Amino acid sequence: MAFPSLTALSPLDGRYAAQLNDLRPYFSEFGLIHYRLRIEVSWLVHLADNPDIAEIRAFSPETSAQLDQLVGQFSPGDAAQIKTIENRTNHDVKALEYWLRERLSGNAEINACAEFIHFGCTSEDINNLSHALMLSDACRHVLFPAVDRLIDHLDNLAQDLAATPMLARTHGQTATPTTVGKELINVVARLRRQRQRLGGIALLGKFNGAVGNYNAHISAYPELDWPHIARTFVEGLGLHFNPLSTQIEPHDSLAELMQGFSLLNTILIDLNRDLWGYISLGYFRQRPKEGEVGSSTMPHKVNPIDFENSEGNLGLANALMGHLVEKLPISRWQRDLTDSTVLRNLGVGLGHGLLGYLSCLKGLNKLAYDQARLAQDLDHAWEVLAEPIQTVMRKHGIANAYDKLKDMTRGKPISKEMLQEFIATLPIPDTDKARLAALTPATYTGLAEDLTRQYR
Repeated sequence: MAFPSLTALSPLDGRYAAQLNDLRPYFSEFGLIHYRLRIEVSWLVHLADNPDIAEIRAFSPETSAQLDQLVGQFSPGDAAQIKTIENRTNHDVKALEYWLRERLSGNAEINACAEFIHFGCTSEDINNLSHALMLSDACRHVLFPAVDRLIDHLDNLAQDLAATPMLARTHGQTATPTTVGKELINVVARLRRQRQRLGGIALLGKFNGAVGNYNAHISAYPELDWPHIARTFVEGLGLHFNPLSTQIEPHDSLAELMQGFSLLNTILIDLNRDLWGYISLGYFRQRPKEGEVGSSTMPHKVNPIDFENSEGNLGLANALMGHLVEKLPISRWQRDLTDSTVLRNLGVGLGHGLLGYLSCLKGLNKLAYDQARLAQDLDHAWEVLAEPIQTVMRKHGIANAYDKLKDMTRGKPISKEMLQEFIATLPIPDTDKARLAALTPATYTGLAEDLTRQYR
């Protein structure tokens, strides 16, 4: 079609296609086939490098270079040829095996050991390692860097606004003041903890045949230590070896990764909603973009669309990944295919997550805090100083301190003069009176600035 993005069924490949280009090499069908090829070739080389298998020998530099080139220069055209074979075989991994044999048929060295292509393997041996590597590489090269940029930007903003006082709003009502930076650094701390957890999740891989017992391997070479051979192969790919499985690797580590991303996404949804609210209150303004329209009828509008877009996509991501978490660790008996179609949606869930990260960062880049609006809100909230006054009264043993301040301030407009008159009547030392009288809502921020600075 002339406009494929306009006719795409999913907005990930339509409206948002350009923003997700970096994920396509990992999670597209082309990406999956490419990773399968990498595993098949690596296994063939691993067998050839084993001196205890007499029927296959280590490859010459020329053949090794040809194999490297086959993987390194794999193209969409190559993948299309494999899909054509799949139309005949109705089996995607077998189609790759046939294509690999055909492409290497002109190499006499490979021809002599062609039967070692896919030797001892079940399709899931290839697939589970492919999915684990796809996730590992996508996290390292695309997803984690996007998350890190977002966290770093938020941290810098928190430090810039560490001393900027802001009226807190517990239950949506005026509450003890804080600083803008302190509220942002709270989110930074949560995100960094989750990002660290995500980076520590070990993705597992298995390579043990049809039902996980090396049956075929032992039938051909009973004297070899196949668990050790499989372990060195899997670990050589940069994955962690799972020694016990059925036909499928049980996907527990994939579910852990999805859970980790879901929690990180939930933290960001919380941030998006708070920032949306602060924009509504006027604490933050959004820098307008030349030519951009906020409403089709209201010319003045500058909507918080980036935070709304982020929230929506992160919610979609969590819905998809929630199903992955619940489904992937479950398989009937030694194997069923329900995981196969679900795993093809790894990139869909993570793609919506990436959109959420990019949209949130875009919104943060547009924010400017409104000092005057923040100060105005604080100056109309002198009732928040009832807390320090009653606390000092308690310190000096004044009975019913809380109730006295509650009767005076709850639900009533309070002025600076009213509070200072009340303070003047208190039977407390003059130093405490002076300290309380000097307080303003803008200066009553506790250790907010220090806590923000110390976290960095």
